[in-house]
Amino acid sequence: MAVPACSAEAGEAGAGAAETITLYTCVSDTTIQPLIDAFEDRADGAQVELFRAPTGELNARVAADVRSGGLRADVIWGCDPLTVQAFVDEGLVGGWTPPEAAAIPGEFRTDDYVGVAVLYMLALHRTDVPAPQTWSDLAAGDYAVAVPDPSVAASALGALGWFASEPDYGLDFYVQLRGNGAVQVGTPNDVTAGVSQGIYDAGITIANAAYAAVEDGSPVAVAWPEPGAVAIYGPIALATGSADSQVAKDFISFVVGDDGQAVVGESGSYPTRPGAPTPTIPQGAPIVFPDWAAIGSDKDAIVGEYQQVFGG
Repeated sequence: MAVPACSAEAGEAGAGAAETITLYTCVSDTTIQPLIDAFEDRADGAQVELFRAPTGELNARVAADVRSGGLRADVIWGCDPLTVQAFVDEGLVGGWTPPEAAAIPGEFRTDDYVGVAVLYMLALHRTDVPAPQTWSDLAAGDYAVAVPDPSVAASALGALGWFASEPDYGLDFYVQLRGNGAVQVGTPNDVTAGVSQGIYDAGITIANAAYAAVEDGSPVAVAWPEPGAVAIYGPIALATGSADSQVAKDFISFVVGDDGQAVVGESGSYPTRPGAPTPTIPQGAPIVFPDWAAIGSDKDAIVGEYQQVFGG
């Protein structure tokens, strides 16, 4: 659903109308709304209108825009680099990153976009079942497992790419999951809700949602299975049709800069900027980083093989 950002009236009387930009994103409301509020609280009165939806719906919105005359967003903040790179390849976004991007580690940025938050795909399990020590444990048949749909959630697509490219896992990991009764649901939040409600013993979800369930008192615990939680960065990019919009560039600069990254961390997400406040990652927690270029070149084949297993 497209909703206008909650903010004060744009501009002061007699000062002229302040510019409004449109942001498309899959980022959770608990993260994106504080960022919009903080940006709009600045003195220039710039406003942000928001369209927020899971990645599958976001892709559909972008495709509908293109069919009806062109992208209506000034900025896109995706939840994985595969999705945003596809928009770059279509010529919809890219061609500019802010000077502040130099402070972001190189593995989280390109010349067309910069990662501003990281999703960690890990395991959530009920406290009355053992914690999975490895990802393979989830596929062994000892758990009723839920997995998110990679056609809906970018984080699930990123995880699928990593498993598919790993020799010790491959698509066979999903074949084993399915063969032992694993169920595909929509988003990582659906996984978290299902495990919390006792519908499933365990599931693959994102760290933010998993720790929120623990804090809410659900009978669940978080596991970082070996060889590691899958780190999936979410890039922000300028629409090519908005290359002359200073407000769009200012918004991206704000999100990438110290103040915006502090808001990302304080909202419960994991910022990419070193030194920004961040939710806790357990000492020694294993983390793996996908080879996005390699995964991107095989994306369609990987998704096609996955859909033969779980449907879609």
